Amino acid sequence: MSADIEVKRLYWHSRRGMLELDVLLVPFLQEAYPALDDADKERYRLLLESEDQDMFGWFMQRNEPDDPDLKRIVRMILNRVQPD
Repeated sequence: MSADIEVKRLYWHSRRGMLELDVLLVPFLQEAYPALDDADKERYRLLLESEDQDMFGWFMQRNEPDDPDLKRIVRMILNRVQPD
C-alpha cells in the first residue's frame, strides 16, 4: 500500500466522532505521524484498534493502557498538547 493511501486510511480511522479524540488524533496524524519511526507508526495503528471509551479514559488521564506499546503512543500524543 502506498504511503499516501495509508495516511488517508489512517485519517479516516483517526476521526472517531468524539470531539475530544478527534482534536488529539487528527493533528497528531497530520503533524507528527510522518516523522515517526516504523515501530511508533505501528503503535499508532494499534491505538486506532482500541475502543473510543478506552482512548477517552487514557487521553483524559483517568487511567493508562496496560499494553506498554499503547502507553508509549498515548504518552507521545499527550506530550504534544501538554509538554512536561
